[in-house]
Amino acid sequence: MQRSLIVLGLLIALVGLAWPWVSKLPIGRLPGDFMIDRPGFKLFFPLTTMVIVSIVISAILMIFRK
Repeated sequence: MQRSLIVLGLLIALVGLAWPWVSKLPIGRLPGDFMIDRPGFKLFFPLTTMVIVSIVISAILMIFRK
């Protein structure tokens, strides 16, 4: 558990340092990410992005478990 928290902290720090480049990726603007914009109401539902992030996290966890 301690090793997992340390690795997670390092990953978050690396993403933070690389944010200028990471923010240019099309994550959050993929086909299947829904945005409803009406007067007085704005809803953003990143369905495709959530599925891709889930698959990537699952693959990483499967690699670390072996």
